[in-house]
Amino acid sequence: MYMGMRVKDGKVVAIKHVARSKVTEWSELEGGRTVPLELKLLSTVQNVDGVIKLLDFYERNDSFIYIMEKPQETKDLFDFITENKSLEESLAKKFFRQVVETVISCHDAGVIHRDIKDENLLVDLSTGKLKLIDFGSGAVLKADGEYYTDFDGTRVYAPPEWIRCSQYRAEPLTVWSLGILLFDMVCGDIPFEADEAICKAQLNFTRSITSDCEDLIRACLKIRPQDRPSLNAILNHPWLLASATADGGRKTAGSNSSVTRPLSDHQPSGHSLGSSIISNSSI
Repeated sequence: MYMGMRVKDGKVVAIKHVARSKVTEWSELEGGRTVPLELKLLSTVQNVDGVIKLLDFYERNDSFIYIMEKPQETKDLFDFITENKSLEESLAKKFFRQVVETVISCHDAGVIHRDIKDENLLVDLSTGKLKLIDFGSGAVLKADGEYYTDFDGTRVYAPPEWIRCSQYRAEPLTVWSLGILLFDMVCGDIPFEADEAICKAQLNFTRSITSDCEDLIRACLKIRPQDRPSLNAILNHPWLLASATADGGRKTAGSNSSVTRPLSDHQPSGHSLGSSIISNSSI
């Protein structure tokens, strides 16, 4: 991934280069143009507020180049958590609610991300809004009850049913990954590393959190997928409802707040992509 500048207006953008040889699944845009499935999925959810915006794309003989928005002051959630050790519950609630709402909207549009994790969430430090990025592990959403038998996401975020049986359903997979994410936010690290630990799902809370927050995490990380809550049930969990009431209604973290954290000055040099975009650093 690179950062660049659009020549016609000086807009700072993010640039992703995808080698054609690395694309394993293809789809079609409206009009019949064949593109990588990732690009099709991303274009499908462009009306979802919490998804990174695709500004343009270019097709080359050997690759595709995606041009996406790049807010000026951003940091991925992994780095944000690392710098802060863990998040206060009030901030974790605002972030987590945004992610759940974004995921629900993606599912409503027929897209499952399948790699929800802190590294795939960008925090806008000036507004507190989160953006979901990288749909490279995504897929078309299957009907309730239908199983997936492939998984290209991050294994430590994968649910027990994938580790044990190499299959899973869309919503229970997503809910499990959200439970891992919430634990990561409030405790500062993911709960499981090894496959055996994932399958046992024995949680060790390394930081003191409220009983409601712990209850939601435990609910999302139930071993049996049928025991996990639905995405809509998560939004109606007391931990999130209490936050919504305190905020005067359900809203995103960016409604009236900012997140002020220093950005790294380290910007390794990138490479030129031609006259339409000037690439000047990796991100």
